[in-house]
Amino acid sequence: MLTDLFDHAVLVGLAQAAAAAVLCVGVVLVCRRFGVRVEKETSVSLLRGLVQMSFVGVVLGLILKGTLLIGVLILLGMVVAAAVTASRRFADLPYAFEISLYSIGAGGGTAIIFMLVTRCLTADVTVLVPVGSMIIANSMNAAAQAMERFKADILSHVGQIEAALCLGAEPSISVSPYVQTSVYASLLPRLDMLKSLGLVWIPGVMAGMLVSGASPLYAGIYQFVIVAMILVASGISGMGVAALMQRRAFTSAAQLTLRSSPAGPSKRTSVLASFLGR
Repeated sequence: MLTDLFDHAVLVGLAQAAAAAVLCVGVVLVCRRFGVRVEKETSVSLLRGLVQMSFVGVVLGLILKGTLLIGVLILLGMVVAAAVTASRRFADLPYAFEISLYSIGAGGGTAIIFMLVTRCLTADVTVLVPVGSMIIANSMNAAAQAMERFKADILSHVGQIEAALCLGAEPSISVSPYVQTSVYASLLPRLDMLKSLGLVWIPGVMAGMLVSGASPLYAGIYQFVIVAMILVASGISGMGVAALMQRRAFTSAAQLTLRSSPAGPSKRTSVLASFLGR
């Protein structure tokens, strides 16, 4: 099996990947003219991306005939990794990992289970894992966007929120506008994705189905189903983040606790991030 994975096509692919990486580095260097310095982060991201995708390719090549249980375990691992990734930029929120994990798991799990029940997905690992990974990745982005928007809105409106609390407003009422904006922020990119579907971009799943000889009409419909499930997963993840953040933002005595602080990441997030190569 391993000898089938490492052939001439792999060498060609590595050369193509190197060319793509060089162009990315060039763009990053040009970004320095705008005061944006992400050379180190980009280099690490490119290296990690190549290594991780190569690893995924090898793993999928070894378990092409895997069972549903193996596919589920892989997706669960992706959910954990997505939660770590989504929470990394919120080092001052000790509960960021837990919120990300619950929200991404709920959003991605709901969409994937629905697709399995309605037979839009099969238990075949080669289908379940790639499609499931797209849904989980979008849930991760939605969770991070909702968390960032909610946190930013709360920190910039501390005075208004505490004034409302002093006047007797319930915590949920005092932050309701920011809950709405955080959920909308998590949905907006996916709504634009649906609007531009087929007009601005033709997703990879449809292109792959066309190359494999599937009906063009069915390929288009199936791609719509996947993007619709991405919207569902993102919406659930965004709402989950907003609801859990709202609950964690106040004490039992209705006191606002979400404030800027130099606190470091929680122990659990730090351990998991280190394990994933932070």
